Amino acid sequence: MTEKAPWITFRPELRVLDCTIRDGGLVNNHQFTDEFVRAVYETCIGAGIDYMEIGYKNSPKQFSPDEFGPWKYCNEEDLQRVVGDHDPEKTGLKLSAMADAGKSDWKEQIVPADQSVLSMIRVAFYAHQVPEAVAMIEHAHEMGYETSANLMAVSNITETEIDTVLDAVAKTPADVMVIVDSFGHLYREQIDLLYHKYSEALAGTGKEIGIHAHNNQQLAFANTIEAIILGANYADATMLGMGRGAGNCPMELLLGFLRNPKFKLRPVIQLLQTHVEPLRKTLEWGPLVPYNLTGQMNLHPRNAIQFRASEDRDDYVKFYDQLISDT
Repeated sequence: MTEKAPWITFRPELRVLDCTIRDGGLVNNHQFTDEFVRAVYETCIGAGIDYMEIGYKNSPKQFSPDEFGPWKYCNEEDLQRVVGDHDPEKTGLKLSAMADAGKSDWKEQIVPADQSVLSMIRVAFYAHQVPEAVAMIEHAHEMGYETSANLMAVSNITETEIDTVLDAVAKTPADVMVIVDSFGHLYREQIDLLYHKYSEALAGTGKEIGIHAHNNQQLAFANTIEAIILGANYADATMLGMGRGAGNCPMELLLGFLRNPKFKLRPVIQLLQTHVEPLRKTLEWGPLVPYNLTGQMNLHPRNAIQFRASEDRDDYVKFYDQLISDT
């Protein structure tokens, strides 16, 4: 049955990671209330989700606390104020934070794991930052954390660059290597190619493969499913797809797809109704036309984000013409 219909089978080793606060925080400079963060945390526990990425470990020297909320830094006092003495053994939920290469004071910000409520550090980096990323992964591992390597903008670099990164990551203690479709540009066939490339490069290392998809072409859920069917054992999603620009794979769709009885959908639907949907009155995310266009053209969504903040925000033809003239 597994070979004929892998989409209806149950794989107990598959892990789901919620990154609503981390990726969704890019919509509002991580200025979520404690109540909202706590609601997502309690929902993740109630829904049986495996990991919750509660924010970034990024530098307050580069991102002013006057502009950004506490989930940009994930200081221990802020974490504990919301989750208390979190115990993954009791809750079934592990907490993670993301540290960006070039944007994190990681030697100071990543404290020993036995002094933190965090269980995992996910290191995000571009191909040219791989030396620092390797050092960050090794440091976080030495501090006692599970670690993940997230190569960003994979659709925008050469195969030679991808191979070089994979060769470097294979030698690290990273537990997971994540396929990251930062621009929401990839199609199913490209997910297939990348999965097999990652799998072959990491064979024998014990590393798992993950998927983090953006929804510019409304393919985040489809591409996540494809990666899971191929064998990816870590899948990222956010509540109501909340995330930068076009957003991410929606958690409510992912849990509805998975056949693991430990996942419960009702707590997620309750969170959407009570806490997430009301945010749409003041915040915008989702696969709008400008994000469709940047996804198709394999461009960073920053131009679309800036355009949606302008007076001409609904003049899609103007934005299209701007993109064409710049390419």
